[in-house]
Amino acid sequence: MAIDFKTFIQVAPHVLRVRKPLMLRGRHGVGKSELVYQIASTLDLPVIERRASQMTEGDLVGLPRTDGDITSFCAPDWLAEACKRPVLLFLDEVDRAIPEVRQGIFELTDSRKIFGNYLDPDTVVVAAVNGGEHGSQYQVGEMDPAELDRWTVFDVEPSVEDWLDWAKNNTVDVVWDFINHNRSHLEHAADFEPNKIYPSRRSWKRFSDCIKSAEMVEEHDPAIFHLATGFIGFEASVAFNDFFKNYERQVTPGMVIDDGQLDKVKDFTINEHCALIEKMDASEVFGEALSDKQSENLANYFVSLPSEAVMKLWQVLGKGDINNVTKFHKATASNGETVSGKLVNILTGK
Repeated sequence: MAIDFKTFIQVAPHVLRVRKPLMLRGRHGVGKSELVYQIASTLDLPVIERRASQMTEGDLVGLPRTDGDITSFCAPDWLAEACKRPVLLFLDEVDRAIPEVRQGIFELTDSRKIFGNYLDPDTVVVAAVNGGEHGSQYQVGEMDPAELDRWTVFDVEPSVEDWLDWAKNNTVDVVWDFINHNRSHLEHAADFEPNKIYPSRRSWKRFSDCIKSAEMVEEHDPAIFHLATGFIGFEASVAFNDFFKNYERQVTPGMVIDDGQLDKVKDFTINEHCALIEKMDASEVFGEALSDKQSENLANYFVSLPSEAVMKLWQVLGKGDINNVTKFHKATASNGETVSGKLVNILTGK
């Protein structure tokens, strides 16, 4: 069973603290490598990364040397470093490696050593592969039961919220807003046709970096469609281009909270309301105390929402300044309906 990134970040440190090797399996471009670096930061360990798919036997055991009539091997730099001090040793694409390299990694995971070179007691080993449930779509080698038994294996399937939470500080606003409103375009979920370009979490990040560098994020440029097709494919580019053309008409949290422009959202669907609330969460608008006017505007919006959106907004509000929750719970909308009354009606089914 696959788990999302939030769950993985909670459980992975427990495995690594007892020095057991850990393997992530999942589709390409979902952010497995980024996740490994987040775990390393949590454990306060530097990362040594090696692509197992590019390694030979010599890259594992090092070069030979002689001392009289005795031959030994000089450990490669990455292995010597992992033996001298605590690090997170990240072996990527292990299921694309040649059998000889995988056999060497077998010893590393089983005995924490290679050719007599023992890892530092506090070094941890993490691998990332594309195998598992989606393995048939990739040119990867199968792992037999004995090989898998050396790893603690987690199949990861990140949620859209995982990406949105990460992307709010790592992509430009128009890309974040587009995915927030068009979640099916974040990545391709079905089988892949040969040679066709599809969007992935990684390609959206690369596209975002490109248009930011090209200074194309302030206003729509017709060339952005052609640029996008190279990163995210035709279908996603069509949708993104249309979205960007109309981006100035997008509703911002400030329009509702600061200006009380509820006419902007009167025809919203529940998905559009939830997308706006996600945008409020990402902007951290509730991190500071709300003014009386902001609280009133938010109350007017709150009492107009369908129940699912009400609970989502209440949850987002609770992440911010605790004083906002107390103040807002007592707030009354312009029509006389109270925030507390709205919550009670939803919770009691009235």
